[in-house]
Amino acid sequence: MKKLSRAYLILIFIILYVPIIYLIVYSFSAGDTMTNYHGFTWKHYADLFADPRMLAIVANTLLVALLSALIATLIGTLGALSIHRTSKRVTRDVLLNLNNILMVSPDVIIGASFLIFFTTLKLPLGFGSVLLSHIAFEIPIVVLMVLPRLREMRPAMLAAAQDLGATTKELLSRVIIPFISPGIFTGFFMALTYSLDDFAVTFFVTGNGFSTLSVEIYSRARQGIDLEINALSGVMFLFSLLLVGGYYWL
Repeated sequence: MKKLSRAYLILIFIILYVPIIYLIVYSFSAGDTMTNYHGFTWKHYADLFADPRMLAIVANTLLVALLSALIATLIGTLGALSIHRTSKRVTRDVLLNLNNILMVSPDVIIGASFLIFFTTLKLPLGFGSVLLSHIAFEIPIVVLMVLPRLREMRPAMLAAAQDLGATTKELLSRVIIPFISPGIFTGFFMALTYSLDDFAVTFFVTGNGFSTLSVEIYSRARQGIDLEINALSGVMFLFSLLLVGGYYWL
């Protein structure tokens, strides 16, 4: 049974990583298609870093991801603290259910809802609409990451801090925040990942003159295979590895 479980796990990892490795290998191909490997070259990476439009889109994507993750982490942490301190169970359950709606709703529905919302308010589609949309669907993720840490915190620890003269501000900054910091870091990295990964919501709320990597890759893929996209995939995969490594280091 143990060998079967190990074989199953290896198979899953093969299915997950072989397509990624396939993409990266062909990013070093001297040809222009993925039909045959034509020898090693850095040409597609050079084209990628010489493409000002693609570099601007990468910068847009990272800026939206970082800003939305930071703001969502702040709001989500405060929201988790508020839900945790709610004494009435019915109210707490209602708040949790409202928080989870964005987690279980299809991305297409969320994207269409944001599009209708921004259009109704006559807000221009672009950086602002994408940023606000990403913050909105990242907040529930942060709440779900922070709440378990709050539930693990013993009331006796807070009572002891108060007995030692801690004010409400000191209780929050020197006891609660340090204790739940692993949940906060997890929420931040999860929000960052969701923002970098999102396509459906961004596709609805992005406007002319502004794009993110997911939307740009989709647009280029419809026109045919471009090995510059393979090079971009290799760079993003490396970035993801560094992100995961940084998370575990923290």
